[in-house]
Amino acid sequence: MITVKLYGLLRIESGIREQKLEAATVKEVLQALESAGIDRRDLSSCVILVNGSSANKRSKLTNGDTVILMSPVAGG
Repeated sequence: MITVKLYGLLRIESGIREQKLEAATVKEVLQALESAGIDRRDLSSCVILVNGSSANKRSKLTNGDTVILMSPVAGG
C-alpha cells in the first residue's frame, strides 16, 4: 500500500489530503488520481517526491512508500 499526500492547489482543488493506493509506479498513482477527478494538466505539472526524494512518472514504488505531490509554486 502506498500513501499519497497532496499539497498546495492540488489539495485545495481536489479536497484530498491523503489517500492510500496500490501502485507499482508513480505513473499508476497519477492515473488513479486522474480517475478520482483531478485534472491531468494539474498532475502533469506537479512536483513529485517519493520518500522525500525527487521522483518522476517512471519511478518504481514499493509497499510502504510515501508519494508527495505538490503544485508548482508561483509568486511575485
